[in-house]
Amino acid sequence: MPMITLRYATPDGRSVPRKALAELASRLAQERLGKDPAVTAVLVEPADPEGWFAGGRSLAEAGLSAFWLDIKITAGTNTKAEMAAFLREGFAAMEALLGPVHEESYILVHAADGHAYGYGGRTQDARWALANPG
Repeated sequence: MPMITLRYATPDGRSVPRKALAELASRLAQERLGKDPAVTAVLVEPADPEGWFAGGRSLAEAGLSAFWLDIKITAGTNTKAEMAAFLREGFAAMEALLGPVHEESYILVHAADGHAYGYGGRTQDARWALANPG
């Protein structure tokens, strides 16, 4: 049940289909982190390349795209190797969609405690307890 936020900008302000970006993020979460796409939410937000700075220059000046992908998952559900694969493959896949990306493009796998994270009004710990009585 990850929540994924994906902000991106291209140097010329060109739009990238949000659905393609959302599908990419959801697919990577499924393939690399084992997350169920049926309970994955993705928010895609384009950003202004004139207002995104990396290395002291705007993306428009640098002529590069950039992105920030933040995925929230329940702590303890993935290994370091799985998260590393998600980051590595996510960077490559984003570059394939956006074109050359600034190295200061980031992916954060935010592993939240199960008692502090949930959806539908229930924590992940509560969902686990229901599925694992006794």
